[in-house]
Amino acid sequence: MMHAVVSAERMVSGPGGRVVLDAAVLVRRGVIVAAGPRKEVEAQAEPAVRRVHFPHGTMLPGLIDAHVHLALDAGPDPVESLQTSSDAELYAGMAMRAEQLLATGVTTVRDLGDRGGLAVRLRDEIADGRLPGPRVLAAGTPLTAPGGHCWFLGGEVEGEAAIRAMVRRNAESGADLIKVMATGGGITKGGPPVWQSQFTPREMRAIVEEAHSAGLPVAAHAHGTEGISAAVAAGVDSIEHCTWMARDGFDVRGDLVAAIAGRGIAVCPAASPDWKGFAARFGPERAEEMFQRIRWMAESGVRLLPGTDAGVPRAVFDGFVSSLEFFEHIGMTPAEIIDLATAGAAEAMRLAGDTGRLAPGHRADLLVVDGDPLTDLAALRSVRLVLAAGRPYTPGAAPSLPS
Repeated sequence: MMHAVVSAERMVSGPGGRVVLDAAVLVRRGVIVAAGPRKEVEAQAEPAVRRVHFPHGTMLPGLIDAHVHLALDAGPDPVESLQTSSDAELYAGMAMRAEQLLATGVTTVRDLGDRGGLAVRLRDEIADGRLPGPRVLAAGTPLTAPGGHCWFLGGEVEGEAAIRAMVRRNAESGADLIKVMATGGGITKGGPPVWQSQFTPREMRAIVEEAHSAGLPVAAHAHGTEGISAAVAAGVDSIEHCTWMARDGFDVRGDLVAAIAGRGIAVCPAASPDWKGFAARFGPERAEEMFQRIRWMAESGVRLLPGTDAGVPRAVFDGFVSSLEFFEHIGMTPAEIIDLATAGAAEAMRLAGDTGRLAPGHRADLLVVDGDPLTDLAALRSVRLVLAAGRPYTPGAAPSLPS
């Protein structure tokens, strides 16, 4: 792990994109010891501690992608690729994709569904420093109905007893959260339509009760309004997609949006890096209606989470900045977006005291880019250095500090 003072022209951290000019961070044993004006931070460092300066750079907390699928390869048919891969082949691909995420400045991800507990194994190998990658919060095997969305991951359950047993099995296997497919989804051939519910309200409550009793949050994949309603009533912690679909179009309910906001349930739209291509395929006017609905939810007090759905077709693992530009498209400022992808996401994911800010006592999850992302989000693509729990990663090179 790194022991050094990292400094840059500016530092961005905290709500509203608070800026400190000529700033520095002192890192020791994977933890931030001091952060603020460079003279003050350097005064706290021993003379022999290494100094690394980026005179035209911006330091900010490591980014958080709240919705990825490391087991999927983002190709034209990721399900076929998964089904024809051995566990060894699949694990190698997952490790490679985790490193891709790290190279773009992502230092924390939620993996929302894998096969055979491979994401838990990868999480532990990354945490031990044996593989490069972001911190992984692993959902393990997602719960689905027989023949339901993502049945091929092994989480088919029917009846309350089987549902509770699967939640307990995931918890005992080391999952960090529980994922439930409350409705159908797009990549499951022959599965239920995306608007259709897969579990009754009572079954959803059983999932949440069992997960919360084990201390685990619940993320609910829900496109359809009926599934969204059941998820809200059950008390899930986040809703993924939340597209308000019904059999014959859309069914947007203001009372549900108010309940989501009032209960502090986060919504992850899972905006693909290919969101512009989606709009072209879906129809620009219809897509824009969906996009602005997300802005409306935010204006109604709903906490949004950034996520790429990386792994499904066209949702690549090095496209997080493109997904963040979606939020700019719906009217958010760069400062709001950076907060969304750092401190805001950390708070929604129960990590606020550990990451998402450049502050003493926090994990040394840090990103340095050229330029100023507060004036141009594209600067986030010019990655110079990434620290994940104090481990340095330089894109395009073996893990090491730049000279």
